[in-house]
Amino acid sequence: MRRHPPDPTGRTLVTDEQQRPPAAVVFDALGAAYEKAFAGSEAHRRSLERLLGRLAPGSRVLDVGSGTGRPTAETLADAGHEVLGVDVSPVMVELASRQVPAASFRCADIRELPLDDASFDAVCVYFSLLQLDRREQADVVRRLARALVPGGHLVLATVPLDVEGVEAVFMGQPVRVTSFSTPDLAAVAEGAGLDVLERQEVLFTPAHPDAAPEPHVFLHCRRHRDDAADGT
Repeated sequence: MRRHPPDPTGRTLVTDEQQRPPAAVVFDALGAAYEKAFAGSEAHRRSLERLLGRLAPGSRVLDVGSGTGRPTAETLADAGHEVLGVDVSPVMVELASRQVPAASFRCADIRELPLDDASFDAVCVYFSLLQLDRREQADVVRRLARALVPGGHLVLATVPLDVEGVEAVFMGQPVRVTSFSTPDLAAVAEGAGLDVLERQEVLFTPAHPDAAPEPHVFLHCRRHRDDAADGT
């Protein structure tokens, strides 16, 4: 795979279209339209408010699948937290960097990004794992749990459908979707060494002509002990 060297902001751009992660192609195409479609999610904003209530001032937060930076990175940065957003889409990273200058953004695949243990006070994963298979999703959640300080918080949101490798169309873009039911997603979190503190399930209709109501689940989790996420 051919890549440009990282620019001074730490971003890395993938130049080989055929080798790029499928999610990067989809979200490059969607760009700002994605933010517009999901801007009306009150459940997402309530989830962020609950997380803010649990964070100490100046917490370090990782936003996985940071998209355009809104609302997650913007809300956290405006509250004074140190935010690193990671996304596979160069278009999304460029948008987020312009829209949320108080946060830092990096174009990278979370499956490959080096993460030090106990390096973040919180991690946000809002709807960013749906194009990974179940093994990959579980592996990512375990890695993110290890990246939390003991007692750190992880918010995990997804479309809780019991599907694997299903072909679908999302906002006009072809996608392959894999997800867990809510109980199975909670089991993934618990298996990664996290306590599920609360869950919220809602129906949300994105503001897009092709959209239909879709279930959303928000799990608020906490790393409960230092050795919980090592798989032992």
